[in-house]
Amino acid sequence: FPSHDTTINTLLLLSSGVTLTIAHHALLAGLRSKTAKYLFLTILLGALFMACQVYEYIYAYHELGLKFTSGIYGSTLFMLTGFHGFHVTVGAIMLSVVLRRILRGDFTPEHHFAFEGAAWYWHFVDVVWLNLFIFVYVL
Repeated sequence: FPSHDTTINTLLLLSSGVTLTIAHHALLAGLRSKTAKYLFLTILLGALFMACQVYEYIYAYHELGLKFTSGIYGSTLFMLTGFHGFHVTVGAIMLSVVLRRILRGDFTPEHHFAFEGAAWYWHFVDVVWLNLFIFVYVL
């Protein structure tokens, strides 16, 4: 795979962790509109990550002839990155629900466990991607 594509994808996902942290700090400070803005950016970065992943799959299939049936590397690559993409999608859905609740005013600086739960999940997905990036694409 072109290494710049996966590096861009990694930067997108890591940036989403930063925007989510900014959103969390804004929520703790009681800044609902800033929280919503940075949470929206987080979701957008996750969507861009998934779009790049789709592009990578198309490239792998058409340009490299990589398929599930093309050996252990193809099947492992698609399975690992596919499961990760599924989890990014689930995380984006969770964050979208949280965003809706933020816009409704459901959370306060003291009471926002759903936000924190979704944020923990998102950060975990980030860490998993770092491991996939290193072990699937770098090594």
